[in-house]
Amino acid sequence: MSVQIHRDARIRTLDPARPEASVLVVTDGVITAVGGEELLSAHDGGDHSVVDHGGAFLMPALADVHNHHLTAGRADLFELQFDGTEDLPGLLTAIRKWSAELPPDGWVVGGGWGSTLIPQLSTPDALAALDEACGGRPLLLRDDSCHNRWVSSAALARAGISADSGLLIESALIPVERAYAASAPSDVEQDARASLRGIEILHSFGITAFQDAAASLPMLRALKHLDDTGRLEAWVVTSLQVNDQIFGTHPLGQDLIDLREDYRSAHHRPDFVKIFLDGVPTSKTAAFLRPYLPDDVHGPSWRGETTMTADELTGWLLRVAGQGMSAKIHCTGDASVRMTLDAVAAVRAAGHDDAKFHIAHGQYVAEEDVPRLAELGVTADLSPALWFPGVIFDAICACVPRERAEKLHPNRNLVDAGVLVAGGSDWPVVPSPDPWPGIQGLVTRADPTGTHPGELWPEQALTLDEALHAYTLGAARAMGVDDVTGSLVAGKSADFVVLDRDPFAVPADQLAGTRAEQTWFAGRQVYQRR
Repeated sequence: MSVQIHRDARIRTLDPARPEASVLVVTDGVITAVGGEELLSAHDGGDHSVVDHGGAFLMPALADVHNHHLTAGRADLFELQFDGTEDLPGLLTAIRKWSAELPPDGWVVGGGWGSTLIPQLSTPDALAALDEACGGRPLLLRDDSCHNRWVSSAALARAGISADSGLLIESALIPVERAYAASAPSDVEQDARASLRGIEILHSFGITAFQDAAASLPMLRALKHLDDTGRLEAWVVTSLQVNDQIFGTHPLGQDLIDLREDYRSAHHRPDFVKIFLDGVPTSKTAAFLRPYLPDDVHGPSWRGETTMTADELTGWLLRVAGQGMSAKIHCTGDASVRMTLDAVAAVRAAGHDDAKFHIAHGQYVAEEDVPRLAELGVTADLSPALWFPGVIFDAICACVPRERAEKLHPNRNLVDAGVLVAGGSDWPVVPSPDPWPGIQGLVTRADPTGTHPGELWPEQALTLDEALHAYTLGAARAMGVDDVTGSLVAGKSADFVVLDRDPFAVPADQLAGTRAEQTWFAGRQVYQRR
């Protein structure tokens, strides 16, 4: 039996019965006592180790309700990356430099180019410049939403697509993704390495629980392989893809669901499905109740459209709930949110009270639908952090009338209505899974970097307590892992983070600078800041 005593810490427990403490006792990776210095005398003379935190701030490890950790890990290890602000000449320069290191037929793969570049990239001249920069190689680059791709002529040819533009929107990209996948068959150890790298990065931000929002069979295999070999040091919930608009993976739907129990393990719970119900506002593929700004392609009445009919969505939610599963539904427009709520109402009426449902990404919700989320027990998956001015918000304003675009993330209204809100990153849609810029933005509704001035719908700001709850216990409850993590109480896994500051003792505009000094999972230190 291994006993650790963590002492001299300013502990925020997220337990209403004892919100603050200074000592944690951990036995074989599980918290066995939370309290003050009186706990020390109970272990006098016993066989235990002591960790003195020197008065540092300690809180439950953070959780991320929506990311794509394996994709992010693979990008960090193997791919060309952009930061979303690069202009077209900058993209071409980076592509030229990266391509020069590859064999003549090697794929150039990466992403992160800004959605604001869509008009510039959708021309024959841009495709010709791209082909020159990559030296005629097949190239596949994801945008900052991961919903669109910029590809070269060689990639189009391998996918059997004839086009005079290299810009592919939503599901049009799937043949190219499949062509790339066919060129590099999945290898379980390589996938496990990418998954492990993603988790290492999450640890560096104090995150030890997360939900991967679009799980494929290679990902399930990688997670099982990691856990079987003692390397999976996080609570992982996966969302098995029912349909696919942007990844090109196979199998999907029931064929993938039928395999899920083969890959369940001590730290991995394949308990959700993922449904893409619409796209994103920046490419006018989100489904809205009112029209987009008119353009030459869509006309004055275009509202976007859903990937399923209302009956198809209801059928899927009833099917998965009947199999004991929950669902994360991608909805960025208020019309897709309403369709989802109507479908969940049918599922609840059928007696499925235990199934969890997430509205991902919780961006646009009609005012009259906000209380319905609470009534139906639907979680608002807040991801990525777009509740303050920034590049993606600017791109939305080019597609949606500003007075509507500004009604983005009604977080205050959601919390006041009793909706469970859960924080997520959608990493690598955003370059980093760091939760603290998002937490600061929840409190201030201002850009944490100071790059974009002003505040976005400041009436929707949350308190710091509410923001931290969203990224700890709230996210754990949403994922269904609050039985083991999310708060520091006896009986739960000893998952916690030691911070470089007390977030309650600094101005709100300094929260984004918060850093994890140490991250602990199940009583093991998995990260130390250098």
